[in-house]
Amino acid sequence: MKLLDTALDRAVVAGYSRVGYRVRAASWPDEDPQPEVLTGRTVVVTGATSGIGAAVAAGALALGGRVILVGRDRERADRVRADLEARRPHARVSIELGDMSDPHDVDDLAARLAEDSVDVVVHNAGVMPPTRTESPDGHELSLATHVLGPIRLTERLLPQLAASSDARVIFMSSGGMYTAALPVGDIDYRSGEYRGARAYARSKRIQTEMVPILAERWADASVMTAGMHPGWVDTPGVAESLPRFGRAMGPLLRTVEQGADTAVWLAATAPRPPTGRFWHDRRPRPMNYRLLSGETNEADRRAVWNDVLAAAGL
Repeated sequence: MKLLDTALDRAVVAGYSRVGYRVRAASWPDEDPQPEVLTGRTVVVTGATSGIGAAVAAGALALGGRVILVGRDRERADRVRADLEARRPHARVSIELGDMSDPHDVDDLAARLAEDSVDVVVHNAGVMPPTRTESPDGHELSLATHVLGPIRLTERLLPQLAASSDARVIFMSSGGMYTAALPVGDIDYRSGEYRGARAYARSKRIQTEMVPILAERWADASVMTAGMHPGWVDTPGVAESLPRFGRAMGPLLRTVEQGADTAVWLAATAPRPPTGRFWHDRRPRPMNYRLLSGETNEADRRAVWNDVLAAAGL
């Protein structure tokens, strides 16, 4: 099975589609994660008002967790909460509004969450602007949403995470990051022709490369830090930002539940997974494929980390 799993991963289309999910899922234990394993635990999910984020929230609730939905739009958040509560009448679901690209919103969100316990954070908020757009503090929007905001929020939540008996932080990346090299010296995408899909891949590359550094940084708080990608998923974001890709892949795209599976598993499986790794379909994956993006050396990773620290105001 391991050889088949690796072959599916390297084949990309087979591994990232619903075909790969179904083949791998057939070998997973029936009760992993265990039923109700998240009872008494609070899971914060950003970008939870549609798609994979809403599915992560549903998965956490199904395991007994309490979920805090984070999104920018109250109406959409209310719809997701109503749907979740209809499916699980005794579910504990609350809403917090905030824009992950805005450091002031992030700080306000962290201050509100400081009044609560936090055990798991799933950073799922995502954007793919068609033209170069900046966050309120002047950073490229994909970078701000996928990297700067999530790191800043986690830093602010470290006291609650340190108080948890089993803290976990999960970054939702994208398989598209394999096509992008680490943009050393230009994390804000100021050079070259701007393309939304390229900006998305670059920011997800940065996000993924920061996972081992963040795992080390947050080790004293006993935080398990993980990156993962969901495969190719039929989401509103794909339909809106990559319509030709969505039409071409059609029935091969995963459901949002399949895309959310590894994030839910990382949040709930026992024993908890090792920290600092990158995952897809419940297995660690390489962070680089040499033919697509080349290898990342530690000096470049640390250089980008220093730029991320400064840009995130840390």
